[in-house]
Amino acid sequence: MHKQGLQSLLVLSLYISSFTLPTTHSTTTTNLPQQFKEAPEFYNSPNCRSIINNHETETEDDDNNNDNNNNDIISICSEEAVHVAMTLDATYLRGSMAAILSVLQHSFCPQNIIFHFITSAASSASASANASSLLRATVSASFPYLKFEIYPFSDSVVTGLISTSIRSALDCPLNYARTYLANILPLCVPKVVYLDSDVVLVDDIAKLAATPLGGDAVLAAPEYCEANFTAYFTPAFWSNPSLSLTFANRKPCYFNTGVMVIDLDRWRAGDYTTKIEEWMELQKRMRIYNLGSLPPFLLVFAGNIVPVDHRWNQHGLGGDNFRGLCRNLHPGPVSLLHWSGKGKPWARLDASRPCPLDALWAPYDLLKPPFSFDS
Repeated sequence: MHKQGLQSLLVLSLYISSFTLPTTHSTTTTNLPQQFKEAPEFYNSPNCRSIINNHETETEDDDNNNDNNNNDIISICSEEAVHVAMTLDATYLRGSMAAILSVLQHSFCPQNIIFHFITSAASSASASANASSLLRATVSASFPYLKFEIYPFSDSVVTGLISTSIRSALDCPLNYARTYLANILPLCVPKVVYLDSDVVLVDDIAKLAATPLGGDAVLAAPEYCEANFTAYFTPAFWSNPSLSLTFANRKPCYFNTGVMVIDLDRWRAGDYTTKIEEWMELQKRMRIYNLGSLPPFLLVFAGNIVPVDHRWNQHGLGGDNFRGLCRNLHPGPVSLLHWSGKGKPWARLDASRPCPLDALWAPYDLLKPPFSFDS
């Protein structure tokens, strides 16, 4: 979708939102359970190949539970499947639901998409199971036909490695789950598209998933070489020759970890989780960066990734990390809108202080208005 078409959609969305967007402030709904509308079902185009094994009905005489498990494994391991990984928690659930809807709505083969949701595991097994069941029920209620798996991620894996950053939200252990995808997802999943919860797609995600990772590249992501790369690390890092020489044989550029295509087989073979953890351990001993989970990725991968067209990350729509000021679209075509930064569209809409581009997120919002009555 080109910028001119997107601007037309923006004008239309602004007009519609003036009649349909809830004006209730977030303080009114904070203590209310979030309830979401059911999304329409989306079907594959005629030329899409099924990810379900054609011989699955041959096992009808087997135990039903075994049948279901076998079918799930066949779906997940299918070469035709497009795998999408996201974190899922109560704080950003509304954004996640909108992101899921946008992915399905703009896909030519939506039934071939398998979502992998990483959730925070509670301190007790029973509490973790209840939270996981609640999230599963919420997603299933809005997307009854969605193919997805939920994986608990224990905070204890990273709590001892996390250093405080410039924004407390960046210190959430679940933000670091992307580092462990190769350990969490099934071994038969060779490649995954990782998405943050504050994105909306307006293009087919299969195009992004098909990004060729030639040579020995482990991941692909939108790259921004015009950004001041040195600003992502402290003077202590750059003044230490043994550290700054990390980038000696590379041409490092900032890239956004909120939209990535990851070759999980190569990640596992290179043990990149350990490499990232080693930088996090060093950060605990001497402060070498100020942000959260991004800098370790830059230290390991910057200069060695496959750059993805910027259309797949119209980022910064949440504004800066301090004031959350409104921002415009970057020049060029648009396939993915990303509200990275402090401001989130659902919070600004609820507060009746939206940025203009928040109207592009609003049509994907599945939240039921408070005090609404089911027909």
